[in-house]
Amino acid sequence: MNLTSEQAAELRTLAADRHVTADVALRARIVLWAGEGRRRKDIAELAGVSARTVDRTRARYAENGVAGLVERKRGGGKDQVPPRTRGRVIALTRMTPPPDSGLSHWSTRTPAAYLKRTEGIKVSFHYVARIWREENLKPHRSGTFKLSKDPAFAEKVADIVGLYLDPPGGAVVLSVDGKTQVQALDRTQPVLPVTFAATEKRTHDYVRHGTTNLFAALNIATGEVVGECKPNRNGDTFLAFLKKAVKPQAGKEIHIVLDNLSTHTTPDVKAWLEENPHVHFHFTPVGSSWLNQIELWFGIITRQSIRRGTFSSVHVLVKQIRDYINSWNANAKPFVWTATAGDILAKVRLVQTAVRKLLNNNAN
Repeated sequence: MNLTSEQAAELRTLAADRHVTADVALRARIVLWAGEGRRRKDIAELAGVSARTVDRTRARYAENGVAGLVERKRGGGKDQVPPRTRGRVIALTRMTPPPDSGLSHWSTRTPAAYLKRTEGIKVSFHYVARIWREENLKPHRSGTFKLSKDPAFAEKVADIVGLYLDPPGGAVVLSVDGKTQVQALDRTQPVLPVTFAATEKRTHDYVRHGTTNLFAALNIATGEVVGECKPNRNGDTFLAFLKKAVKPQAGKEIHIVLDNLSTHTTPDVKAWLEENPHVHFHFTPVGSSWLNQIELWFGIITRQSIRRGTFSSVHVLVKQIRDYINSWNANAKPFVWTATAGDILAKVRLVQTAVRKLLNNNAN
């Protein structure tokens, strides 16, 4: 089971919350242990439950996030919450968090806190979790669609998807980005168990040996990847990698898909582009990194090679990344992109229409 840093933080908070039951806290720890890559039988032994309970807990989290771990009340009446409040929770969940919230996505606690702060509406995170279950809302899923606030969203989508589906004849399309702060983490032997509530929690010693920054360029026609690790990520290191990525494509028109980081538009980068008119940048819409195919590859290398690896130094981590890239290129295949710009924009319109209807209904 793979967990993002935000998901792991939310689960740790739940496991340590004095206001939740021991069963809920234990379920949170089971998911955390699964996210660490522990075996099913080891988790069952640590938690003092059956292997079937471990599977059920993981499935509940995969289906509904933290909402799936919260107790389901049996019998009795429902909380007396006004219908408008329920509607506000649903509408807020289906929207991208407002910029002033500083959030990338909603957790069960953040909508409750946001509604209390901005509208004076008081609900518990248990209530939010129940609504998410009943409405089958899953904002924790990385695949949840995010609305971009980029005013040129439609034009950028059409531009980039056009490159994917029908690249210019004879041209090369590269998907470029960097994965920052890849951590060299040494997982040592388990330490002595620590008593936690009614269970024993065995943990690992984690020794951190530093980080590296992985730059990568995916050739969308062949699936081959050019990658390089750098100690930092700035305009100079990006430009150095860019020169390396385009070098094998000498004499061709090169189209590069990348995001809106300031390191991609430094004066030196702009000067280099002027000196190399055969290289063209295509920027993804703001908040829409999912449109960049290299993000798919970053997800694959993280799951298959980095996340559960043990690295005694940054040098060992870098070697692992290089070996993985060489192995990938030995049998490289391109990703199959099927969604047209029209498909994506139609989905955006549907989501926007649904949100507007919910907001209008709740205002009346």
